[in-house]
Amino acid sequence: MTGELMAIPPFAIFILGALLIPLFRGRLKQLYLLAIPIVAFINVWQMQEGTYWIHHFMEYDLIFGRVDLLSKCFGYVFVIAAFCMTIYALHIKETGQNVAAFIYVGSALGVVFAGDLLTLFIFWEFLAWSSVCLVWYRRKKTSIDAGFRYLMVHVAGGVILLGGIILFMQENGGSIAFDAFDFGSPATILILIGFLINAAVPPLHAWLPDAYPEATITGAVFMTAFTTKTAVYVLARGFAGVELLMWLGAIMALYGVVYAVLENDIRRLLAYHIISQVGYMVCGIGIGTMLALNGTVAHAFSHILYKGLLFMGMGSVIFMTGKNKLTELGGLYKVMPITFLLYMVGAFSISGFPLFNGFISKSMIIHASALDHNAIIFLMLECAAIGTFLHTGLKLPYFVFFGKDAGIKTRDPPANMLLGMGAMAFLCTLIGCYPQVLYRILPFQPVDYQPYAIPHVVGTIQLLLFTYVGFLVLKKKLNPENTISLDTDWFYRKGGVLFMWFINNPLARGAQWTADAAIVVKNFAAWFSKNPSEALGIIIDRFCLMILDLSQGTSTAAQTAEDMIDDRRKNYPGEPVRRDPIGVSVLLGTLFLFAYLIIYEVVPNLSVYTVIAIVLIAVFAGIGMRIREMMRIAG
Repeated sequence: MTGELMAIPPFAIFILGALLIPLFRGRLKQLYLLAIPIVAFINVWQMQEGTYWIHHFMEYDLIFGRVDLLSKCFGYVFVIAAFCMTIYALHIKETGQNVAAFIYVGSALGVVFAGDLLTLFIFWEFLAWSSVCLVWYRRKKTSIDAGFRYLMVHVAGGVILLGGIILFMQENGGSIAFDAFDFGSPATILILIGFLINAAVPPLHAWLPDAYPEATITGAVFMTAFTTKTAVYVLARGFAGVELLMWLGAIMALYGVVYAVLENDIRRLLAYHIISQVGYMVCGIGIGTMLALNGTVAHAFSHILYKGLLFMGMGSVIFMTGKNKLTELGGLYKVMPITFLLYMVGAFSISGFPLFNGFISKSMIIHASALDHNAIIFLMLECAAIGTFLHTGLKLPYFVFFGKDAGIKTRDPPANMLLGMGAMAFLCTLIGCYPQVLYRILPFQPVDYQPYAIPHVVGTIQLLLFTYVGFLVLKKKLNPENTISLDTDWFYRKGGVLFMWFINNPLARGAQWTADAAIVVKNFAAWFSKNPSEALGIIIDRFCLMILDLSQGTSTAAQTAEDMIDDRRKNYPGEPVRRDPIGVSVLLGTLFLFAYLIIYEVVPNLSVYTVIAIVLIAVFAGIGMRIREMMRIAG
């Protein structure tokens, strides 16, 4: 159904707005930055269901505004998160970071409201190219390297996605419709792989913990919200109910938790928990029931808020102390008390505490797995929930804000950073206390789920209390160590080194050998052309001399023959050859006719062995006659 044009597309507000940012300075720039997400929120809020902003390109209709409950829900959380994150980043002086961040947000909105595969692909690529700038703006060697690895992975994912789209068009008569796919064809498999790379599904996930910790402080906060969540959106739109995703998601949930145990870098630890939490969403998509899909969307909404808050908290620690490892920190609660309190709101939210938003969203997916009688999936998700609280809610804040005092003299970050964290913390608490605020905008209505049922609340509190007791018992075992964890990025890191070695050594040397051989051939052709008959005689005589040396050794005749050849070579090319064009033409014509007669009339009537034998006899006879002649002349 096509509706009337009601407003400009949400993505255009951010992208066009980003291009105007360099025109503003000081307070006016800050007000302008805050105005863009506010205008975008009003735009999303007023949109009615339907399709808008259709652009006819060649033979295709590109749809920039497919509006329904699913796209609006993601649209809401994207612009809300962009507003809070912009407040957090108001102290940034580099205009380029603001431009890259807003193009990044606009690209995510473009994916969410895309009604066809070509439009989706365009914004999919914008996501990668704009977000990598947030890594490179840190201007450290490790950041530049991580950014290049990040970009190569996403470019590869984009190529795979484009290949799937082209195959899909061929399989479906040129259709570019982006709806639920009939999974199983080569096209849909490629499209799914392209989506899974952005969702950071193991083993295609290593770009996330590699790049996010190397981004700028504010850039990493923006990156937590959009790339993986747009992937969740497209998976929910195109692959709901695909059982493979249920298992991949459950593995993700545990995988991220296990690797978080090993991490010393505070933002890399949180990055692995992004993988874990996105695993819940991917699992919910795979389960595919109405409750599971609502839980996926609700958890994506909640995750954007509390994960942004967690990265804001640890970003503030890095901003004020310059340190990013657990082994370098400790005792900060005394000098950064507000940061600690706001961080703990995010920690309680991701851990699923009652009265916080993670409790009312994550439990929907876990409950859906139970209703679907997937006992193994249920157990895997519950274990991942325990691990999340153990590390994000207990280990990380303990060793950063408590633990052994590192003696760092600092204070809470600037007011705008605290205000951005406070806005996120408020939303996490509001949705946790009043879940209907979120449930009313979920895509599948009505939402038949009561998170605050007494058995659920009591069971969750018991699980959290036992986890806390386990932390107290194992606290010494959980002491961070300054180690490096090997992940699947090891393969393309080492593979890249091997590839570059191959390019710079065997392949480059082979290319040089080819060039050298070409020079040798050129020089020989120039030498040979000066007097072909004399040159051919020298070559034949040199070959015959080699045979003579092998048969008689360094005899007087052989030495004399060699001196004669050297004299011919030194005197080469000798006198100019007298040419008779007519006679040469007649001779060549005769030779060609004779060769034609031999090849097409005589040879087909002979066996291969007979032909070879005749050729060898002729060659050896000629060589023998020439050697005999050389010996006669020599003496």
